[in-house]
Amino acid sequence: MGEAIQSFFEMTGFSMIANDPKVLIMIVISLALMYLAIVKKFEPLLLLPIAFGMLLTNLPGAEMYHRELFASGHVDWAALSDQGGLIDYLYLGIKLGIYPCLIFMGVGAGTDFGPLIANPKTLFMGAAAQLGIFIAFMGAIGLTALFPNAFNFGVREASSIGIIGGADGPTAIYVTLRLAPQLLGPIAVAAYSYMALVPVIQPPIMKALTTKKERQISMEQLRPVSKTEKIIFPIVVTIFVSLLVPSAAPLIGMLMFGNLLKECGVTERLSKTAQNELMNIVTIFLGVSVGATATADIFLTWQTIGILLMGVCAFAFGTAGGVLIAKLMNKLSGGKINPLIGSAGVSAVPMAARVSQVVGQKEKPGNYLLMHAMGPNVAGVIGSAIAAGVLLSLYWVH
Repeated sequence: MGEAIQSFFEMTGFSMIANDPKVLIMIVISLALMYLAIVKKFEPLLLLPIAFGMLLTNLPGAEMYHRELFASGHVDWAALSDQGGLIDYLYLGIKLGIYPCLIFMGVGAGTDFGPLIANPKTLFMGAAAQLGIFIAFMGAIGLTALFPNAFNFGVREASSIGIIGGADGPTAIYVTLRLAPQLLGPIAVAAYSYMALVPVIQPPIMKALTTKKERQISMEQLRPVSKTEKIIFPIVVTIFVSLLVPSAAPLIGMLMFGNLLKECGVTERLSKTAQNELMNIVTIFLGVSVGATATADIFLTWQTIGILLMGVCAFAFGTAGGVLIAKLMNKLSGGKINPLIGSAGVSAVPMAARVSQVVGQKEKPGNYLLMHAMGPNVAGVIGSAIAAGVLLSLYWVH
């Protein structure tokens, strides 16, 4: 009887913790992320699935995810069929690039590009806000040069870290999967955590770079955008961007397809499905799968600290880039553009646009900047996808 009890205990996860006590730290981290998602409401729709996926993968003996099945850059189909766990199969949607693209379709179906079409100049703000991507890219390379014993970021890893500055979770996942899949867990956690902190990170930078007079500028009402323009826009953008940066075609194509479903007026059921049922299902699968990649040996390293540091730099410089180009455009327009709307160029739709609105109304109650900020906001989504395509074109070996 004693041997049977001992044998049973050795098969439990409790005994396995003694062999790898780091899993306790990962379990605590996952619980902390759940707290942020549930209590603090930090991007709960994705942070909660990520946190629970992290919990599942770090439970000793659960055997739901096996990183070695995907370690070579290719799926070991034979081993997957023999020993694959639940999350191994869910992870295929990430490995094959399916989930991020479907998320983009849902985003497109719920996005109104009208403000961008009405004021195309805001596209420059969305482009300038991608500055954070390239600053973080250079910062990651610099960390490796300064501290080679702690960090080991090559151009592929630096590209994946930099894309955090696009403030677009699916784009960060899509790029990281192809360039540095071993960093997927830390980068996803950093990307969605900082997206949730946009209302905290952005206002001090916006105020530091603008004067009170600039923050009080009221902007003219946007012109009405016709239905024809809204239908033509996603088609033209898909063709142009895909020809310019072919690597961005999957993301841009699905984003614009979702938007076309919304604007064409004849596929309402499909548009609602893309925005709701499909989006929710894919979000669950993507979140749990991404969280499962955050194992102790990957997450509890100096690399993760470097990713978190460069991630906040990416958001900060992205915000600064958008505000500064908006200040320049304000000067050129004779004081008709409120520079606060430039901060929305970091994407994070529609949270960043709401931050512009909130900061603007604190300076001048009744000043409505939301629709004006939506222009650079949706331009940032396009800009981050193009930046991702550029990085993939340069560093992705098919």
